[in-house]
Amino acid sequence: MKFRVIVSLFASVFLAFGAVQPSLAAPSANNAQADTVITDMAQAFKRGDRKRLSALLPQAKGHTLEPWAAYWELKARLDEASSQEVRAFFTRYPATYQEDRLRNDWLLLLGQRRDWTTLSDEHPHYRMRDDRELRCYFLTIELLEKGPQASASIADEVRKNWMGMKEADDGCTLAADRLYFTKQFTALDIWRKARLMVEHNRPRTARNAVQIVAPDAANVVPDAINNAEKFLAKHIAAPQKVRQELVVMALIKVATSDADKADKLMRNKWQPYLTTEERHWVWGVIGRQSAMRLDDDALTHFARVSHDKDLNDDMLGWKARAALRAGNTPKWPVVESAISHMSAEARKDPTWVYWYARALLARKKVTPQIQQEANAMLEGIAGVRGFYEQLALEELGRKVSAPARPPAPTAEEMDSARRNPSLQRALYAIGMGLRSEGVREWNYATNLVNAEGKAGMMSDRELLAAAQVACDNQVWDRCINTSERTRAAIDFEQRFPMPHKDAVIARAKTINLDPAYVYGLIRQESRFVTDARSHVGASGLMQVMPATAKWTARKIGLTGFTPDQISDRDTNIAIGTGYLKLVLDSFEGSMPLAAGAYNAGPSRSRRWRAPNDGTGPVLEGAIWAENVPFNETRDYVKKVLSNTTNYAALITGQPQSLKAKLGLVGPRSVSAPAENLDLP
Repeated sequence: MKFRVIVSLFASVFLAFGAVQPSLAAPSANNAQADTVITDMAQAFKRGDRKRLSALLPQAKGHTLEPWAAYWELKARLDEASSQEVRAFFTRYPATYQEDRLRNDWLLLLGQRRDWTTLSDEHPHYRMRDDRELRCYFLTIELLEKGPQASASIADEVRKNWMGMKEADDGCTLAADRLYFTKQFTALDIWRKARLMVEHNRPRTARNAVQIVAPDAANVVPDAINNAEKFLAKHIAAPQKVRQELVVMALIKVATSDADKADKLMRNKWQPYLTTEERHWVWGVIGRQSAMRLDDDALTHFARVSHDKDLNDDMLGWKARAALRAGNTPKWPVVESAISHMSAEARKDPTWVYWYARALLARKKVTPQIQQEANAMLEGIAGVRGFYEQLALEELGRKVSAPARPPAPTAEEMDSARRNPSLQRALYAIGMGLRSEGVREWNYATNLVNAEGKAGMMSDRELLAAAQVACDNQVWDRCINTSERTRAAIDFEQRFPMPHKDAVIARAKTINLDPAYVYGLIRQESRFVTDARSHVGASGLMQVMPATAKWTARKIGLTGFTPDQISDRDTNIAIGTGYLKLVLDSFEGSMPLAAGAYNAGPSRSRRWRAPNDGTGPVLEGAIWAENVPFNETRDYVKKVLSNTTNYAALITGQPQSLKAKLGLVGPRSVSAPAENLDLP
């Protein structure tokens, strides 16, 4: 019943939008029956059922989502389709996401087939331009044409794309192979790729890299990775019989699971056999792993690296984090040095802009020139857009306030957004329950093409109008994401909406919980999608796990609770806020610790703070958050606190301090109430 109501709602919305292209018009047949065809085709595509797709395609003709149906059918047999069929699809569905998506798929296939002529002819028509492997194929064409005379910028771009890809890919591996052949890549470039893939547990990708530089050693790679300790023990007596780099890869593999064991292997056996660069890389991995475990000796490992230039950005980032948390006062010279040796691109990240400026200001002697340099860096990122932007604002003596709201989209701007065929299809797909397809099409329409469907960015006014269409239809995740893309015009009420306001604020006040904190968490958890469900089984607005929901329901006196009620709005809010309050109280009101616990579990957040014996340092909340070992949780904590600060500015109408909300994080106070160790 709920599904039919939603579909009916979206059908009425599209009728109100007015006439569209004939192929995009809402079906004249019974909506429910026509929608069932599309749903069946979506399921058949996931199963790879080509026959079912071909049989159903004629019934999808004239449906709003016909381009999706046609895409699924052709994509499923693309490896057998003729060029004429593919080009006919492009002609039938011009300027659509599906046209560009199929072109992306086809161009990748052409690259795999080494059909450089057709790829060159079709590539100019490709609008998304966001596929790194495909970009590498196109760069390979230039390398084949120009050989050693190819621009150095091509090698730089291939290196960036190849190093950034964790999965085995043909395009960038091919380009890297070509660059190595023309001596524009060194052997060290290739080996460093292999090392990175060992760190990310991608043995196949590591082997592909080794195949380029040392084909004779490629077959030994699985043994060096999968049986690292045995491999090292077997070759310790005669290291000259095995390539040193395989030893380095084996040491890296050991370090990723046991930094202490890798430390002993290095100090007691392997250091004399490695080059300076190889030693530095292994110590960098050991230092990073130790820093991620929040070990006190992380900086000791990093100190064995005499040239920071031999470390990559990830290692240097963890060196800086370890220096930040090294005591009640950070080791600022180490922070400054680590950040200064990062790549130019990494140094632009607001995280490192902020901490580098802080390190400059912490020098023993701060000259007017240094003060000016640090202030200029902080001014360059200061604003309300994110965590470090807000901290930079406060460092400059200003608090976080809601910016003046830009003029609302005009009737003409709203009409243009409502008539955008891609936005129409996206909303219809989401209304049918095809959220993944709808989100991808919406993102394409707002991120990668302009309002006319051509490659380029939407203007701020177009983005505000598109965001408002999503808001009006209560598709809050697209409302937020689209509004966040504006560059100059910032509409805080779009970016930080407050759906279910009466229910959320009433519940928060009842249990003495800051509603801004609740909204900051919900915005990050579910983007206000009431039926959101994570890959681990968390459900609803506040993404509550079934076991946690059952436990919390008992604790807050919610009688008669059953698991199927988790997605009910009011039940989810009651359980989510109840659990958040229990967590917050257990962590003495610390918002960052509670946010970390909500995302990764109380036991982890407890482990990430200083020991309760009173020996650990007292850290700024921002330093504690930056040292959270899990990438997802670190990002989550920062975004929840940033969201909270902005919601507080909206709700109260008063300037806010993110630093005050972060507070200090140190050992548990001896006078604090007993910690709730039963929290799930």
